[in-house]
Amino acid sequence: MRDLLPESHPILALAPMQDITDLPFMRMIGKYGGPDYYVTEYFRVYENSPIDKYILRSIVENSTGKPIFAQMIGKDIKWLVKTAKQLMEYDVAGIDINLGCPAPVVCRKDAGGGLLRNLNTLHSILAALREAVDGRFTVKTRVGYESHDEFQSLLEVFKNVNIDALAIHGRTVKERYQTPVHTDKVKLAVEQMSCPVIANGNVVNAATGLEYLNRTGAAGLMIGRGAIRSPWIFEQLRQGFRGEKMRGITRNDLKQYVSLLFDEVASEWTVYDEVKHVNKMKKYMAYIAQGIDAEFEFRIRRSKSKADFFQICEELLTSDELIPDLPPENSKLFCGFSDLLK
Repeated sequence: MRDLLPESHPILALAPMQDITDLPFMRMIGKYGGPDYYVTEYFRVYENSPIDKYILRSIVENSTGKPIFAQMIGKDIKWLVKTAKQLMEYDVAGIDINLGCPAPVVCRKDAGGGLLRNLNTLHSILAALREAVDGRFTVKTRVGYESHDEFQSLLEVFKNVNIDALAIHGRTVKERYQTPVHTDKVKLAVEQMSCPVIANGNVVNAATGLEYLNRTGAAGLMIGRGAIRSPWIFEQLRQGFRGEKMRGITRNDLKQYVSLLFDEVASEWTVYDEVKHVNKMKKYMAYIAQGIDAEFEFRIRRSKSKADFFQICEELLTSDELIPDLPPENSKLFCGFSDLLK
């Protein structure tokens, strides 16, 4: 993993987000400079599970020019090992295991964040995968299941397995996305782990990312929802690393991004369905519209056709006015980030 670290600045990664960070979105982010590496949506692993062909396209059709890690989620050691070996037959930078997904349906199956409740099982899984993966093996985790006080015990497990990088979403599974991140726990991992530690969670703009690094000393940042809202965030962070003035983003810039994203996502339809496509775009727009203005957010969520969608963008985004750098503090999708601005 260390060979992927840029010499001039902390490493930047696009966080895996299910049903969001697919091949077209990765291509989209790549047009704006993009991260230093990508991670796929997770491959669900269970008995006799096949490799998801749609997610696999993110690997075999990766045109970004940047490395991509294949992420798995599951608890069955035999099938995790088998799937990891199958994925290594493709051009992947490494294999990643998801220990952080907080979705109740996932945790009930003792997968994702649910695995953090059983350290013995967790150690067995990581040890088996470390032995099976002939290359980079990385972990994405949270700082605990119920409480961040669990984190030291988790670190002991991670230290006993020779992983190549540890990406930490600085909240517990129970906290989901609703609290500030526990920067002290990420810093603790930086101090104790021999591998690079990547900080994740609540990076909503360049300032929050820079402060997260400042507080933790992490080797880099993994950015998810903040990159949906602003694909310029990677470019702005690199400008910040170099001590340069960060470029401001205008409403016209945002309009162009939305238009390009609309077309990129539309290219995936085998049989184009306008209504379904507009509804899919609303998944992205829920993040993009945060903090722009109340009218834009209200109207774009209620658009029903392509014509309606773009009429709203034309009316409300045609301007060289700078858009707000931050989402609103009371946002349900971006919570607790103001702690990184204090």
